[in-house]
Amino acid sequence: MASRRLTRYLGAPNPRYMPIALTKSGEMEQTIQRGDVLLVEGSSKFSTTIKYLTQSTWSHAALFVGEATVDGKPGTPALIEADLEKGVVVIPLASYTHIHTRICRPVGLSEREVSLLIEYAMSRVGNQYDMKNIVDLLRYLMPTPPVPVRWRRRLLALGSGEPTRAICSTFIAQAFQSIRYPILPHLVRRPQPYRDGRPCNACEEDYFQIRHHSLFAPRDFDLSPYFQIVKPVIHADFSHRDITWDSPHVSLGDNE
Repeated sequence: MASRRLTRYLGAPNPRYMPIALTKSGEMEQTIQRGDVLLVEGSSKFSTTIKYLTQSTWSHAALFVGEATVDGKPGTPALIEADLEKGVVVIPLASYTHIHTRICRPVGLSEREVSLLIEYAMSRVGNQYDMKNIVDLLRYLMPTPPVPVRWRRRLLALGSGEPTRAICSTFIAQAFQSIRYPILPHLVRRPQPYRDGRPCNACEEDYFQIRHHSLFAPRDFDLSPYFQIVKPVIHADFSHRDITWDSPHVSLGDNE
């Protein structure tokens, strides 16, 4: 009962939030592809905390799975996400029509890899949200303290770590790690005593280490050099000459 009250409180919208949809629904559907990560600005109290701790616009992440049956309606463009109240669920893409979003696209995945990615995510439907993570973050809501930047990411790694629980970004990070696609891996440089079969005292080689999934936040998909930022308006052959302005048009030459 207490956890339900806590969930309702954290999920309540922030009355000061002003939603700004920068992408039309039709443009989003025509642009987003299976395997894309959709970042969401979010308007709840919980979202406000995530955005503060990560110093980012993005508080939530969802994975686009293509067409699926949602609420009994087959063929619905759909996302899979870890919801605060419902756990891991499949929702219509249209759920985020009126909220600021961003598409982050993995590069070079084969159709099989995309299918495996989505299969992994769909197999987690029904898993619950990590309530311990919520309890740990509650103390940062009222008021939000001046937490040093170097500690903020660690504050997001306080969840239970149980395999049947998830938060939005760690759930998606696990899905990409299941196909060994990088997000923000650790770079480790190790000495190499030999090169081309010959001794080499100064030789080094770089290796990537997988970052633990509990350390991922929604903004990491935005920051990652391995995800392409796709903007539907530009993707749809945007031209500034096609804009109808409310004020009279003034050309640069009019002041000459």
